[in-house]
Amino acid sequence: MGKLKVTMTGVDGIVHTFEDVEEGTSLMELGRQNGVAGILGDCGGGCACATCHVYVAQEWYARAGQPDEIEHAMLDIVADVMEPTSRLGCQVRMRPELDGLEVTVAPASAY
Repeated sequence: MGKLKVTMTGVDGIVHTFEDVEEGTSLMELGRQNGVAGILGDCGGGCACATCHVYVAQEWYARAGQPDEIEHAMLDIVADVMEPTSRLGCQVRMRPELDGLEVTVAPASAY
């Protein structure tokens, strides 16, 4: 398996570029492991909170895919900051077609 690239902008505006991401790593895991501001992952990746909410760059959204019903229900919790390209980072796992993915951490909301 090759290494994949992800660019993640934290809520503090700092841009993090990761060029050695393992296939199968979730965006939530990547953000937490590297201290990206705004990625909390309070539920540990169980799709039971929205503390890893990200906006996928428009040009990547089709490849990242739409949220399933459970993820969409969790995103409804943060409806005031939800965007058309919103995803939960715990539900986006890196795969070869996402090499170069760009996301921005969503601002915190009342969870």
